[in-house]
Amino acid sequence: MKKGFSIMAMAMLTILNVGVATAQDAAEATAGAEQGIHQILKDYFIKGGPGFMGIVLLCLILGLAICIERIIYLNMASTNNKKLLANVENALASGGVEAAKEVARNTKGPVASIFYQGLDRMDEGVENAEKAVVAYGGVQMGQLERNVSWISLFIAIAPMLGFMGTVIGMIQAFDKIAAVGSLDASLIASSIQVALLTTVFGLIVGIILQIFYNYIIAKIDSIVNDMEDSSISLIDLLVRYKR
Repeated sequence: MKKGFSIMAMAMLTILNVGVATAQDAAEATAGAEQGIHQILKDYFIKGGPGFMGIVLLCLILGLAICIERIIYLNMASTNNKKLLANVENALASGGVEAAKEVARNTKGPVASIFYQGLDRMDEGVENAEKAVVAYGGVQMGQLERNVSWISLFIAIAPMLGFMGTVIGMIQAFDKIAAVGSLDASLIASSIQVALLTTVFGLIVGIILQIFYNYIIAKIDSIVNDMEDSSISLIDLLVRYKR
């Protein structure tokens, strides 16, 4: 019986050792593959030449910087508008317009700023308050969309620079053919490779920035819809309060 348990224990240990060794080999292979991909991309980027590849990289850096800044700003601009409206309503009922203005002043976000402008014009009538809400809503929308056009510019420029590098590389290849007078693949291979690499990296930059751009646009649309809905609710609340 003891001998049977010993055999089973040795078999389990063997299986565990094999499993650990296999897992380690897989992890090492994965790390090697990741390092290999990183090194390959680095080598290809260097082969693309400092001219166009440097400009494409600059487009990526500037575009990502603007994307990160916009994402942080938009996330900070997102607030619980229903809670804000309820707090403003309670403040109006208990302390009047000044108390409601204090609630809006102490709350961050574009919706709170719009609420404050509307409440600040409340002594001039509901119509003037509504005009102030609409006007300041346009101002807040402009702040939400600030610098977004630069992202779309980089999305357009990066692939175009890649295509331009491709055209220039092909022209250089044909110049070499014309100078030699014969078609030699080894002679023009480097020029064609540089031409294709600029296009690849230009498209990669455009795809990366396009993903961030679509997310930012969707976030802006969501905030604008909340602003419009909250503004309508505020005007209704002011009308009820005036009555």
